[in-house]
Amino acid sequence: MLGLALLVAGATANAATKIDGENLTKNFAINTYIDAMTRGKLSGFSEVVDPSAKFSMLRGTKVLSFDKMQVVDQLKATKNTEQDCVTSTSVVESNNDLAVVKVDMKYSTFTRSNYVTITNTGSGWKITNVYSVFK
Repeated sequence: MLGLALLVAGATANAATKIDGENLTKNFAINTYIDAMTRGKLSGFSEVVDPSAKFSMLRGTKVLSFDKMQVVDQLKATKNTEQDCVTSTSVVESNNDLAVVKVDMKYSTFTRSNYVTITNTGSGWKITNVYSVFK
C-alpha cells in the first residue's frame, strides 16, 4: 500500500512540472512566446515551438528567415532581458486546427507586430510560424 502511495505521489509531482500535450494549449503557447520575447523567460519555450517552425521578419524590403534553433540560441543570449515595450494581443483567426494571434510589441519609436500561428499538432498546440513586421 505504501509503495502504491509513493508511486502515485511521484507521478503527480512529475506531472505538475512536465509539459506534455495536455498542457500545450493555445493560451499556454502564446503566453510562453510572449514571456520569451518580452521578458527573456525561456521556460517551456522549446516545448511550445514545433521543430519545423519558421520565423520570418520583414526588415525594409528584405525578408529574414530563421529556424527554431537559431531563435532559441538568440533568446538564450538575451535570457532574462526585459524589453521596454507594451505588449498586446488579438486573435486574427481561431478554429480547432490552428490559431493566428497578433502580438504587438509597442516600443517608444516603433511597433513590432508578430503574427504567430499556433497549430494543433495532435500532441498539443505548438507554434509553427511567426511572421514579424516593424512599423
